Amino acid sequence: MRRRLCLVLAGALLLPAGCGLTSGSPMVDDVSPGSIGQGLPLKGADLTVTSKEFTEQLILGAIMGIAFEAAGANVLDRTGIQGSIGAREAVKSGNADGMYEYTGTAWITYLGHSNPIPDPMAQWEAVRKADAKNGLTWLPPAPLNNTYALAMNQANFKKYGTETLSQVAELAKSDPGAVTLCVEGEFANRADGLPGMQKKYGMDLPAANITQMDTGIIYTQVAKGACTYGEVFTTDGRIKSMNLVVMEDDKKFFPNYNAAPEINTKAFEKHPEIAEVLNPITRKLTNAVAQDLNGRVDVDGQDPHQVALDWLKNEGFVK
Repeated sequence: MRRRLCLVLAGALLLPAGCGLTSGSPMVDDVSPGSIGQGLPLKGADLTVTSKEFTEQLILGAIMGIAFEAAGANVLDRTGIQGSIGAREAVKSGNADGMYEYTGTAWITYLGHSNPIPDPMAQWEAVRKADAKNGLTWLPPAPLNNTYALAMNQANFKKYGTETLSQVAELAKSDPGAVTLCVEGEFANRADGLPGMQKKYGMDLPAANITQMDTGIIYTQVAKGACTYGEVFTTDGRIKSMNLVVMEDDKKFFPNYNAAPEINTKAFEKHPEIAEVLNPITRKLTNAVAQDLNGRVDVDGQDPHQVALDWLKNEGFVK
C-alpha cells in the first residue's frame, strides 16, 4: 500500500481520476494544549495536512492535524490521497503544508536511488539534504519503521524456533519443505523484496514453495499455518491481533521506511514552531504504537481520526 504510485498535476487541484486532493474539510476537534502547544505557538496559522489513503497514513495525518489544532492553528484536512506521489506533490506544491512520509519511499521512489542506506538516521539525513532543493523540509524521524518482514504463527514458531532471517535461510537448507512463503506479487518480483532477500541470505527456495496472493489474505493464511512464513509490514495491526512472530532482518536487507514529518519549506519558514509541536509526538511513534493504532482501525473497526485523537489525549499531548 505504501508504495502505490499515481500521477499528479503539481500545483493544481485537478488530478487524474482516482488520484488527488479533495477540497478538504476543516478539523473541528475540541482540543487544547497538553504537553505540546503550550502558549499556542501556531495561533492564527492556516495549515493544511495531507496523507496517503491507507490506515496508518490516515492516522498519522490526523495526529499531525490535531497537534496543529491544539497549538492554535486553523487546520484543513486533506488526508486520504490515493497513491504516494499525489500526497507528496501536494506538500511540494504548497497545496498542503505537511504530512508524515517514509524515508525509504522518498529515497527510492521519489529521489530515484536504487540502493537504500542501512543506517536509519543516515537514510533520513540523506533524504533531508536531497529534498531541501525540492522545497521540502524533513523534521526528525520516528522509530516507527514500516518496512517488509517475514512472520509466522505461534505454532510454527514453537515447531521451528526461527527468530531471524538467517535462521530461516538455515532451515531452508536443512529442511527445504519447511520453508513455504505467502507473498504479494509485487514483493515476489521487487529487487528490495523476495529476490533480493534470497540473494542476501543465501536462500534458494523452489517456486513450488512460494504462493502469491493479496496482502490481506497473507495474514490469515499465516495465522492458520497454510504457509510457514508470510510477507508482512512491520507496523500492521494484524501482527499483534493474530499474535504473529516477526523475523528479525539481522543482515539489514530491507530498506528503512521511518515515518517523519515532511513540511513545505515556505510553510515551515513562516511557522518554524511546527517543529516544537511535532517533535515530541514523532519520538513516541514506535512500531508497537503503530501496530496498536492500526489494529484499532483494521481489526476493531474504529475511525482513524478518533484513534489518533484518543492516543494524543492518552499520551497527554493534548487535552
